Amino acid sequence: MNKQIVYYFARAINEHETDKICSLMADDHLFVDAHGNTVAGKDKMKAGWAGYFQWFPDYKIEIVELFENGDIVVAFGFAEGTFKGLKTANNENYWRLPSAWKAVIEDGKIKLWQVYADTKIPFDIINKNTKEG
Repeated sequence: MNKQIVYYFARAINEHETDKICSLMADDHLFVDAHGNTVAGKDKMKAGWAGYFQWFPDYKIEIVELFENGDIVVAFGFAEGTFKGLKTANNENYWRLPSAWKAVIEDGKIKLWQVYADTKIPFDIINKNTKEG
């Protein structure tokens, strides 16, 4: 069942359904980004996801492999997005990167969602576009 919860969570992320994302989170949900920064609580994460979807309105994750060990589920795949949907001829605002996610499931909800990815390319794209704008 824990694997299925992670698949549902990924689907909610891909649909950009912040209410659905939050419905799958434990009340004391903890998000850890690829740099070790943390955000605690559903309300803060709802705002965090909404903001991220504004940055990358086509953001999605693709799970290729999924492993479960008790309450821990680890997923491997790809994350991708286009900064503010700004399409260019050479796709300079688009990125697709290998990524991994760790989820800790408690009472059928995601208590921890931790991201592992090299975020240099997305941050470079954000910085380039915000400096030009």
